[in-house]
Amino acid sequence: MNTARLWQKPFALLFIQTKSITACRLAVACGSRFHRNVFQFCRTMTTNMEQNTKNFKKAKQKDTLRRLKTKDHRNSHGPSTVYLQVVGSGSRDNGASLYVFSEYNRYLFNCGEGTQRLMQEHKLKASRLDNIFLTRMNWDNIGGLSGMILTLKDIGVPECVLSGPPQLGNFINAIKVFSGALEDIKLSVRPYTEEAYTDETMSVHQVPVFGECWRPPSYLLSSRGSQLGVHLHVSIYTSMYIMCYILGLMSKATRDPSLVVAFVCKLHAKKGNFLVPQAIALGLPVGKPAIGPLVVDLKNGKTVTYEGKEIRPEQVCTPSDPGPVFLVVECPTVEFIDGICTNERLDPAALVVHMTPEVVLKTERYQEWMERFPSSTQHLVLNEQVQTVHNVRSLKIQTQLNMIHPEIFPQLKNINPKEEKGSLRVAPVRAECLLKFQLRPLLEWQRYTLTHSLTHSLTHSLTHSLTHSLTHSLTHSLTHSHLSLPPSLLHAHRYPEVIFLGTGSALPMKIRNVSGTLLNISAGQSILLDCGEGTFGQLCRHYGDGVDDALSNISTIFVSHMHADHHTGLLKLLYQRERAMATLGKPFSPVYLVAPIQIMTWLNQFHDHCEEILSHVNIIPNKFLCDGTEVPKYKTKSFIQAVLKKNDLDRFQTCHVHHCRNAFACSITHRSGWKLAFSGDTMPCEAFVGIGKNATLLIHEATLEDGLEEEAVEKRHSTTSQAIAMGMKMNAEFIMLNHFSQRYAKIPLFSPDFTDRVGISFDHMKVSMRAHTHTRTHARTHARTSARTHTRTHNSELLGTELLAYCPLLRKQKDGVSYIC
Repeated sequence: MNTARLWQKPFALLFIQTKSITACRLAVACGSRFHRNVFQFCRTMTTNMEQNTKNFKKAKQKDTLRRLKTKDHRNSHGPSTVYLQVVGSGSRDNGASLYVFSEYNRYLFNCGEGTQRLMQEHKLKASRLDNIFLTRMNWDNIGGLSGMILTLKDIGVPECVLSGPPQLGNFINAIKVFSGALEDIKLSVRPYTEEAYTDETMSVHQVPVFGECWRPPSYLLSSRGSQLGVHLHVSIYTSMYIMCYILGLMSKATRDPSLVVAFVCKLHAKKGNFLVPQAIALGLPVGKPAIGPLVVDLKNGKTVTYEGKEIRPEQVCTPSDPGPVFLVVECPTVEFIDGICTNERLDPAALVVHMTPEVVLKTERYQEWMERFPSSTQHLVLNEQVQTVHNVRSLKIQTQLNMIHPEIFPQLKNINPKEEKGSLRVAPVRAECLLKFQLRPLLEWQRYTLTHSLTHSLTHSLTHSLTHSLTHSLTHSLTHSHLSLPPSLLHAHRYPEVIFLGTGSALPMKIRNVSGTLLNISAGQSILLDCGEGTFGQLCRHYGDGVDDALSNISTIFVSHMHADHHTGLLKLLYQRERAMATLGKPFSPVYLVAPIQIMTWLNQFHDHCEEILSHVNIIPNKFLCDGTEVPKYKTKSFIQAVLKKNDLDRFQTCHVHHCRNAFACSITHRSGWKLAFSGDTMPCEAFVGIGKNATLLIHEATLEDGLEEEAVEKRHSTTSQAIAMGMKMNAEFIMLNHFSQRYAKIPLFSPDFTDRVGISFDHMKVSMRAHTHTRTHARTHARTSARTHTRTHNSELLGTELLAYCPLLRKQKDGVSYIC
């Protein structure tokens, strides 16, 4: 129960009994805006109070908050080069994010899921990132923040300032549930109530924008129809709200969906450059000590006299640059339009970035606001109407693999916006990944880095160059291996099928995303095994416009342990699943979350301080699915039975494994007889051998290559040979290796143990388990990867015969049944 509601009624009665006449009169005099204004004042006042109580903790951070750093060889007159670049364009699979570059500083505006992966792929250096600005406390904007912070910590970034809503501090505390203490990086939260931020590049003013989505509880609105009656009760509630905050009697929850923070960014002025040839022509003592004071005065705009000759600044200096302004504005719903359009702090600017959905952008009021800016102002729109390729390297690899086997490696897809672009009176520029707007030295758009041009080049080269090479290679391989391709690709949608959404470890990279595996039991039943950051984006690229159907089919999610690369994609997937079910007209139902119970600490804190999430999950602690464990609660028992019934399962087992505390593996046994075992992260573990005995398919982590056993023990992972040995011990029919270290960019290294019962996984790889007896469904995987190599050739390009040497994914016929060799 929300404890805030427990306090509301007695305080409402208190104010009614004391007859809040003043509040009533103010309400009548000021109109309907009174309660909102007082509420906003209360919120700001409360934020200041909370900050004051924590001043003793933040005394050491004062210098960091002001961020007036002193570094050698920096121009004190502003940077020479500054540009803003689109990272995520705001599409459904990649939320809106911006990267701002100067030779002195790097900035990031919003950090949704996939931002880190895009920055790594497109060489936008995170190692220089020292400021992150967040417009709103919702997962679309902060979903990648935990992973980004961990990466900044690991690469040695000493400090980073987070600016935006005051709940950011609570969010940082919440992620420590799974990230640890974060002692190696100094994180400072700068809420919108703080003074303007200033560094060597620019000053940034935070502008709070409050929506009209706050409403008083229904029991405070009487049945009286008069406006006076409504104002009376709203005023009572407002006064009660203030008093509850002052006395600290409200719930600890600080979630505030009615707050968005806009950013007004002004570059520092840059003095003009001193023109040496012109100075020499005018007789100035260039190269002599006397020139120093003259240059200073001239660049400061003063006229000087030398040897009786008057010299004006414009004769020997380029014009100074007063410093352009750009705005970053998010208007998520129509409730925020008034707050933005009436805000006088959103000054005229050279560029306005609109993180605004099309339905808001098309409103008359918002278009009128856009028209108020000078005609020279450029407008950049980031929303779901944009269509751009973000992950070019992933597309390239998948296109190459698709040429080998289009069924196992389907082409990646795009999501087509359902809503048409609005006809706007002010024509904006639609965002594309890597689109640049240069702020200095010239104000101009730069499109030569756009990913769509890279994609076109990729498609052209693959179509015209690789096709002949691959055809020759396939023919050569078939001739020498006595294999034959079937006349057609049959059984493409046979179930169960496994789709690998993320096959890398630790952090998302351009080739492999972090852990996520989708098990499609039937056309309408799916289980997700782990859900690392970006899992939803991978689903979008795999299914395209069919992603809503895929999401709505997921009834159960298994999270193996609480490391960030295995669960930080969960929230995005849950929110998008709710949206998908609403779009399809299906009744909403929570997912069954089979996870370590510690995940609820994280979800509860996020629910309290950021967004509502608890209604999306029915938790089943992993430990209650271990053999011999008694399930203490009836509700948990009913959830377990529901999982078995909904997915037509005989058993869903888990066991503790040797990785971190509360790490689990699982095995899933279907009523038709097939069995899938999933290791999560682990060293070789006998308990897992027990629950995976005679598995049809084993998916086992193989983070490291053979020869790195000591490192594997230190990090509590498995090598390839150890993973294969586990499969042999449990008598698994087929073993798919997974969760490769990102040091192996494309193909991991293998040992002689790599037999025809072993395969390697790629992102977006689709394999299925096929029936081949009349009495029981035994499965063979769709992907027999017979890579036999002992040399370090993993850095070679996946082209032509080199790819075939690693994974000849070619089907042959045996006893009338199709297999993969």
